[in-house]
Amino acid sequence: QWQLVESGGGLVQAGGSLRLSCKVSGFSLRSYVIGWFRRAPGKEREGISCISTDGRTIQRDTVKGRFTISRVNAENTAYLQMDNLNPDDTGIYYCARTHMFFGCLGESQYDYWGQGTQVAVFP
Repeated sequence: QWQLVESGGGLVQAGGSLRLSCKVSGFSLRSYVIGWFRRAPGKEREGISCISTDGRTIQRDTVKGRFTISRVNAENTAYLQMDNLNPDDTGIYYCARTHMFFGCLGESQYDYWGQGTQVAVFP
């Protein structure tokens, strides 16, 4: 059974940090591109960052310099380090897998998703 499980969300004050984890099971992380997505209240889900199998990364402009995506294949876990958070970062964060790095901020190419973890940033 293929699974992705996010954790690490929570309530944090603006300017604070959180580290999200995406633990995968049933398949090898090293074979997949991993993307992080966010659904803000009342908005469509959007791509935040993605990482290729060889460690190349793409970030959405609004998180560049604040969020860092990484992966540890030996742990079958991907991470999203989020620093200098602001209230606009509030939402449910999802990780997902795909084989395609090109266009990996778009969600249509992903086949399996986690259940999401809630992040709330207050002023």
